[in-house]
Parts: sequence; structure tokens; C-alpha cells
Amino acid sequence: MSQEAMFVPEDLFDETDGSRLSDTVDSQKFLIFMCDNLKLGVVAEWVVEILTNQVITYLPMVPDFIRGIINMRGQMVPILDIRARLGKLPLEDSLVIVLNIDGTQLGILADGVDQMTDIPKADILPIPAHSAQLLVSGMCTLPDGSGTMMVLDCDQLMPHD
Repeated sequence: MSQEAMFVPEDLFDETDGSRLSDTVDSQKFLIFMCDNLKLGVVAEWVVEILTNQVITYLPMVPDFIRGIINMRGQMVPILDIRARLGKLPLEDSLVIVLNIDGTQLGILADGVDQMTDIPKADILPIPAHSAQLLVSGMCTLPDGSGTMMVLDCDQLMPHD
């Protein structure tokens, strides 16, 4: 074997214990989806299911951004339209991403799914505090260079009393 084939850059290893840095980086897996040309990400462990062609039952007397509910194997799941929450027109051909956040199931409408990727936690920049109504808690450049992801703040999705 030649010397070239055995060369490994030193910056890929932790000098203290010899482990690969990629193994020690604190990262989190995100599902990245599209909504009105924005790339939004949610923590992958919150994703229960991605559904297409769902019949959404309209609910009266709820905010406009609550599209209705779906019956997912006997469980009623409210569906939130992020496009409507952002003041955009709804799309007819959307998919539903069902999330489980602290034991509560919630479906969000998305234009499409982009990718699932690991993001180093240190790469996620916080959103300024005065921007709390933006539905996002952070943002980062995607590792593959395909754009910027906005981290969806799931606590902001539903109105609080």
C-alpha cells in the first residue's frame, strides 16, 4: 500500500483520545421540508409519519391556519397549514407531516419533503428574541450547501391561551 493511500488528515481526529471528530460532534437529525420556497426543519424524532392524499375534515370556529382534522387509524389529528400561518395562499396538493410533540400529535401541511440530515447543534444560529412570532427558533446553512434551513419552533405552532 502506498503512503498516499494511508494518509489521513490530522484534523479529523481528536488528539486527546484518537477518536474521529465526526463521531464526537454533537448533532441532531432533522427532517427538512418545503413550504412556500422555504426550507423548514423539524427534529426527526418528533416525526411520526408522512401522509399523502389525506381527507381533511373542516372544523368550524377555529383559526384559519387550522385546516381541520384527519382520522389517523382511529386517532383525530389536527392539521395546521403553515402557509396560511405565514399569510400565503394554501396549496391543494400538500402532504401531511404528523408530529408527536410532548405526547400531542399534530399534522402540518407541507409542499414536499426535501431531505433528512444530521446538523451539528453548534451550526444552528438562534433567531433574535424580538422575532418570536416567526415560528422559527433557529437557522443554519445545510451541510450539503443546498441552502438555508429554518428550524420550526413547534411550541409556536398552536396558539396558547
